[in-house]
Amino acid sequence: MTVNVNSVHFKASEALENYITTRLEKMTVLYDGIVGSEVSLKLDNTDSPINKIAEIRLKINGNDLIAKKQAQSFEEASDQAIEALRRQLIKRKDKQNNKKLSKPLDVKFVDE
Repeated sequence: MTVNVNSVHFKASEALENYITTRLEKMTVLYDGIVGSEVSLKLDNTDSPINKIAEIRLKINGNDLIAKKQAQSFEEASDQAIEALRRQLIKRKDKQNNKKLSKPLDVKFVDE
């Protein structure tokens, strides 16, 4: 899985990028259809200490999943976003499994 980390108006450290990459690569255990991900790290222009934003777009077969979280640190914001994506993946997987199980059988009755 390819992970692209973009930091807007600042340079993200190598440790932060590695942290996010390793956390996202663990998501492949949950779902095989993950193609890649894009991570955008931004600083909100407020006086509040909760001004770090992590937005993650998970590219999967079909529709992409997106999570955006704001926290005091980029690690915390990315953890919250990854957790939100994990819940979305589980829901998506359950829907797919239920759809497969609830398909009616294609049985044709022959008139005698």
